[in-house]
Amino acid sequence: MAQSIQVLLDALPNLLLGATVTLQLTAVTVLLGMILGSLVGILRLSPSPVLRLLTRCYVDFLRGTPLLVQIFMIYFGLPALARGLGFTFTLNQWTAAVLALTLNSAAYIAEIVRGGIQSIELGQREAAESLGLGSVQTMRYVIFPQAFRRIIPPLGNEFITLLKDTSLVAVIGFEELFRRGQLIVAQNFRAFEIYFAVALVYLVLTLISSQAFSFLERSMNPVERSRQRPVAATTE
Repeated sequence: MAQSIQVLLDALPNLLLGATVTLQLTAVTVLLGMILGSLVGILRLSPSPVLRLLTRCYVDFLRGTPLLVQIFMIYFGLPALARGLGFTFTLNQWTAAVLALTLNSAAYIAEIVRGGIQSIELGQREAAESLGLGSVQTMRYVIFPQAFRRIIPPLGNEFITLLKDTSLVAVIGFEELFRRGQLIVAQNFRAFEIYFAVALVYLVLTLISSQAFSFLERSMNPVERSRQRPVAATTE
């Protein structure tokens, strides 16, 4: 037991560095995925049948194929395709990881955004139009802010899912949390202790993320904010 604890203590600093990289990768990917996913989700509701078809193909392909395959397609497939066309093109591990995770996350976020927008009552849009707002202004100032409050819980789930899915980029040698665990196991052959420590770090990260999104959801809830607002004292 003492030896196992010592193994964990020795590996912990290296694993925490990997956890930092994992958080950075997740944050960048979610930010880019949110931007791309919001755009795709809005275009999914476009009156243009061509745009609806293109965005649906994008969403169906990225959601219908394994993320691991997508990582291999981007990291190994794109350079091979470029060489076949006579170009010299390479991707470093960070760029390939961000690109693969962003494209995959955006497909799921697009459906979350689309569902959130469609959940807003039609009367909201009609009221905005009666005030003279255009379609872009209505989406920007009326529909999307309300939809965003409603999609925070599924966005939190997507963030946590993506946080765990970052472990898949270890297959291309990117040294995030899981890959660092693999390298430590290759050195000391203490697989159970190291992978158990990796699992615990992932658990802590997901619990913290869950609490952060719960706080964000409460802070953006107008009912919750009205309860927390202090009531002015009255004098008779």
